[in-house]
Amino acid sequence: MNNATQRPAHPAWLDGLYAVTPDTSDSAWLLPRVAAVLAGGASLVQYRNKSRDATLRREQATAIQALCRRHGAGFIINDDVGLAAEVGADGVHLGQSDTSICTARRRLGPYAIIGATCHDQPSLALQAVDNGANYVAFGALFPSRSKPEVVSAPPSLFASLPPLAVPCVAIGGITAANAALAWRTGVDMLAVIGGLFDAQTPDEAARAILAARR
Repeated sequence: MNNATQRPAHPAWLDGLYAVTPDTSDSAWLLPRVAAVLAGGASLVQYRNKSRDATLRREQATAIQALCRRHGAGFIINDDVGLAAEVGADGVHLGQSDTSICTARRRLGPYAIIGATCHDQPSLALQAVDNGANYVAFGALFPSRSKPEVVSAPPSLFASLPPLAVPCVAIGGITAANAALAWRTGVDMLAVIGGLFDAQTPDEAARAILAARR
């Protein structure tokens, strides 16, 4: 039995700043930045790495999870349900072409956090919630350097969303400079990659993004 099946998600994990790690094999670069982002107030961290090096991914995931535990933050893994079960992560984030929510739920248990990418389509969010997702994510809110090819989910989209009954996340191109506009969409969480990890001082960037929430 993995750790995610033994405890419910802390509600505070699904509110505030949601850090998504960049895809890198350089653990010496990555881990101090994760620690800084957590010190700056991130409540949830998603480990994202598409490397085929299973050992690297397991080592990085284990190290990041330890940092999250130290700071009282939640820890989830992008796409890889097997790795999430292996390290006892708090859950997974799934794209539209990844493992199904129902399959992930069966593997990880009733208390796992399962998030779903919904692009710019409210219908996908409603379906994800029906299938048991704990949160839904829309993006890209702004042009994204991390994923320049993704579809746009402009601020106007959020004003027209139906009631979803789970926390809502905006992702894509979010930085300290535009965080206030992002928060004004009314979302529960801002998911940030480059705006945190490319910042000269990731902890200060995290604090600034949270401070922009009014």
